[in-house]
Amino acid sequence: MRRREVITLLGGAAAWPIAARAQQGSTKRIGVLTTIAADDPEAQARVMAFVQGLQQFNWTVDQNAQIDYRWGGANANAMRKYAAELVALAPDVILADGSLAVATAQAEANSVPIVFAGVIDPVGAGFVESLARPGGNATGFLLYEYGISGKWLELLKEVAPGVTRAAVLRDAAVAAGSGQLGAIQSVAPQMGVELHPVGVRDAGEIERGIGTFARERNGGLIVTGSALAVVHRNLIVALAARHKLPTVYYRRLYVIGGGLLSYGPDPTNQYRRAAGYVDRILRGEKPADLPVQAPTKYELVINLKAAKALGLTVPDTLLARADEVIE
Repeated sequence: MRRREVITLLGGAAAWPIAARAQQGSTKRIGVLTTIAADDPEAQARVMAFVQGLQQFNWTVDQNAQIDYRWGGANANAMRKYAAELVALAPDVILADGSLAVATAQAEANSVPIVFAGVIDPVGAGFVESLARPGGNATGFLLYEYGISGKWLELLKEVAPGVTRAAVLRDAAVAAGSGQLGAIQSVAPQMGVELHPVGVRDAGEIERGIGTFARERNGGLIVTGSALAVVHRNLIVALAARHKLPTVYYRRLYVIGGGLLSYGPDPTNQYRRAAGYVDRILRGEKPADLPVQAPTKYELVINLKAAKALGLTVPDTLLARADEVIE
């Protein structure tokens, strides 16, 4: 499918003439609020998965479903503006991509049903009362649970045994940033690794933090999940290569872009699954009664080209466990 065709599909009902909308009396309106930019291929992949998921439940854009998109690019001010715009359109349900999207959407209206994806700690963030009984206007799909964060440090030591220091990229402005760091800190002493938190607020902070950390030897890097880490992913992968830092990422996206190793779920699948909750809400169920769901599978992905560039030999035991090996 050509780029223009993809953008047309993702734009969906946002481009409909007003008269055409008026003729669709039974059409359900869906808002999509996402933390990355519209021209990011990752955004297109997520929304394509969501649209395809809707089609499985007989919701078709231009027929019985209208989708209004807002792309915030992980900018808090833009997200607040776009959340207000979506709520003003009176959607039947909003798909919120990431914690910032959920927070801004809930701040605008606590009555519009919200289905979220890509959220790490919805309870800690106050989006739901509990995973089993959300209790409010939001429910959705966990990106992963905090416990997986300790696994990243274990994998870093396995692929690069000489690492004694690890920089941890995390977004300190969100609860999930502290939660992931805390999970890594809980296993660091037994692994003999000293941790150094690095912020991801902007490109300058990332570059300064990694550059300063890399001045000393025996270092490695762990990239935790956040919207800003996705926005700055190319810079992060490039800095890890430049400073010869073995790096473990939380998702495959970084490894196919040249990173060393990742362990985590396939987030795109969450958006396909989210369509099922959107369908149930459009048919009358309430978010309060739909439990938050965790990932069903975690994938280990290894890039051998990146390992060679770092002078690392990936252990056979690790290769045997890999779901995907990039040559």
